[in-house]
Amino acid sequence: MQDDIRERNNEIEEGVFKATDNPKRPLVPPAVETVPPHLNFAPFENAVDALARSAADTARRWTKPTPTAVPRWLRFARRGQQMLIESERKLTTAEGLSNRPWFKHQLYAPGFYTGYGVKTVPAVREAIEFKKWKLADEGIVVVSRVLQDEAALISSAAQKLSGVK
Repeated sequence: MQDDIRERNNEIEEGVFKATDNPKRPLVPPAVETVPPHLNFAPFENAVDALARSAADTARRWTKPTPTAVPRWLRFARRGQQMLIESERKLTTAEGLSNRPWFKHQLYAPGFYTGYGVKTVPAVREAIEFKKWKLADEGIVVVSRVLQDEAALISSAAQKLSGVK
């Protein structure tokens, strides 16, 4: 977005829009925009890494059966439904999205202007689309927190699966 805005601003300053304008159908050149700031995605990237590590650890534990693993696995499977529900709830916040608090899920929700069309990571994505940079930074932190919580839940489930406390 920064590159696109810089390029368009340069084209406006150099008169590209005026030079290519059709006098029979004149167009108004776009207004000069301020270049967006850099957003700090480090917390989000760290949370995604933590989630990937916990998922890999869980997969490793599931693929190394031991003689005592089957009874443990059956006990784990009985609790599986509850853990799936808890897993999905970890991806929500009580506050919901900033402009639609009734949507609690932080990884997907219907878009603000898309009807039922889904937006992934809507708090961050829509803030960027609406050029609300402070909201985007805040959304990154919120989504990072729910992903870290999800990673912790997955690690906990893996430990329960392997019998480690």
